[in-house]
Amino acid sequence: MTSAKEFDDEQGVSLWQDAWVRLQHNRLALLGMGVLIFMIVIALITPWIVPYSYEEQDLMLGAAPPSMAHWLGTDVLGRDMLTRVMYGGRVSLMVGFIATGVALLIGVVYGAVAGYVGGRVDAAMMRLVDILYALPFMIFIILLMVLFGRNMLLLFLAIGAVEWLTMARIVRGQVLSLRQQEFVEAAISIGLSPWTIIRRHIIPNTLGPVIVYTTLTIPSVMLLEAFLSFLGLGIQPPQSSWGLLISYGVETMEEYPWLLIYPGLTLSIALFALNFLGDGLRDALDPKASKD
Repeated sequence: MTSAKEFDDEQGVSLWQDAWVRLQHNRLALLGMGVLIFMIVIALITPWIVPYSYEEQDLMLGAAPPSMAHWLGTDVLGRDMLTRVMYGGRVSLMVGFIATGVALLIGVVYGAVAGYVGGRVDAAMMRLVDILYALPFMIFIILLMVLFGRNMLLLFLAIGAVEWLTMARIVRGQVLSLRQQEFVEAAISIGLSPWTIIRRHIIPNTLGPVIVYTTLTIPSVMLLEAFLSFLGLGIQPPQSSWGLLISYGVETMEEYPWLLIYPGLTLSIALFALNFLGDGLRDALDPKASKD
């Protein structure tokens, strides 16, 4: 009689089940995941838990150091820094995840199709990527913002639309090495369509490098948003983001160091969490490691 464990071994496990088991053995990755989940939850409930409005000013108070009334101090306009850091987290995380999601969707599909089809189609698609690489992407984003207006949704789409190029190259390189593998030839022999092979067999085997690059893209997107906000083309006051708060903090760091320390520390924690989680997911999703 077959035991439950033997039955499970016979049935096998999916890529995601195997990855989750591996991820549970990586403490740093679980710590990073926990920190990110905590930050996301705090960002979602911020409007209901902040002590002050992010627009509320106290010009008589001005820039005050941390106190019982204002745990992280206030800025030069007397606005509570804890409130602004928490609201800034909402914007920074939204920009990071949504813009990276746009880049991920475009880059993975584009690179997978180019690498799998190959030949002249691949050459033409990658020459387009080379041409776009030659263009100053910052000017492209600025033109989009000037032509179509400065709103948050357009900011997400504009950043995502220029961050997909490296993702496409990474995926294409992986697909070129995968399309000659036995499992792809077996899928072709049983009559699966090219799109089914790409979706079910090629893309899942590129997840390791994709996840690692994604964790690098999210912080770079946050920094790009900060630069655009500094130029007046991104997040506009009185709204805030971690990058914008850091930009303001740099200007007054000698007189009011807490204006730089707290948003900088929060952003650093988020970046470390992303790196820890990315390394853990890379190991968990590595197809070669799953055979050990």
